[in-house]
Amino acid sequence: MNALLIIAALLGGYLVGSISFAVLVSRVMGLADPRSYGSKNPGATNVLRSGSKPAALLTLALDALKGYLPVMAVLAVGSRFGLGETTAAFVGLAAFVGHVWPVFFRFQGGKGVATAAGVLMALNPLLGLATLASFAVIVIFSRYVSLASIVAAVFAPFYQALIWGLQPSVVALVAMSLLLVWRHEANIRKLLAGTENKFGQKAAAMPAGPLQHVDKPRPHHAHHGHGHAKQKKGHH
Repeated sequence: MNALLIIAALLGGYLVGSISFAVLVSRVMGLADPRSYGSKNPGATNVLRSGSKPAALLTLALDALKGYLPVMAVLAVGSRFGLGETTAAFVGLAAFVGHVWPVFFRFQGGKGVATAAGVLMALNPLLGLATLASFAVIVIFSRYVSLASIVAAVFAPFYQALIWGLQPSVVALVAMSLLLVWRHEANIRKLLAGTENKFGQKAAAMPAGPLQHVDKPRPHHAHHGHGHAKQKKGHH
């Protein structure tokens, strides 16, 4: 019975994580699909490249919540069914995996930074704040979100182990951190080559969203003008 509950909790975490809020928020707000421009990553940083800060902030908050809420649900009611912090940590990992490989979006997801932050904040708020502080410092001094994400991912399990001790939940944190770093492989290459986009940088050749319209030039006006000029010249 306990094993079935654990499996159900893991599946629930994965399904919640599979909701791609970057895509949904962009659709609702009439923006282009974030998988069609910039890094093609359905995450808050790429949504910001659309030029809509509200859409990016909403995506960030919802992506963090889908890591936070499943973990908190297990911590809040799991003890009644014999589910503890270790199960909560792996449910958080399942939500993270859902974000990276979402079943509802052809298994093409984001990198999971916000979702991982939500998981950490639910498991241990102090750990979450320490990791976010590391992230913020790197972003402020480098303006590279990818570099900050990688550094924070590496530091998180070390913070947990050094400050709060080696617990079974560390295994889930290490797995999440390794996946997060692996998902940034392309960014690591760009960082080494000096071609990585900095925070707030808009994507080139930004496509129009479903509610955006591009004004097309009207060449017939120009032709009409030339024709009128020719007529005048003829009169002279």
